[in-house]
Amino acid sequence: MPALLTFSGAVERDPAIEQWFDARPNELGSIARTWFALMRHCGAEVRELLHDGYPTVCVGDAPFAYVGAFGAHVNVGFFHGAALPDPAGLLEGSGKHMRHVKLRPGLALDGSSLEALVDAAYRDILARLRAAE
Repeated sequence: MPALLTFSGAVERDPAIEQWFDARPNELGSIARTWFALMRHCGAEVRELLHDGYPTVCVGDAPFAYVGAFGAHVNVGFFHGAALPDPAGLLEGSGKHMRHVKLRPGLALDGSSLEALVDAAYRDILARLRAAE
């Protein structure tokens, strides 16, 4: 198995992330905040940091998901998304590892399927960390 991607500096609560959300008081910011809150509560060992300007959640220093707010949509992204089960077909992207789900205000969302992806990403990074020990 290849070495895990890691970022230094993940902490329990990063004040820079709250500033990031506060700078986006619109509907997109609210959507991003909602999904990031779910990611934060995946487990007691979840840590966070801003990576490339986006709120990112990690287990230890190994990232598993992030949110990004853009002009007309929010991305809920997964660092190992290509390996996640996606029976609802929500994931987009063609990179070797990463995938994301685009959320747009006013459009229907399969929230339970996206919650399942967040949970699967968390369980996936735990398994990758165990395998790397």
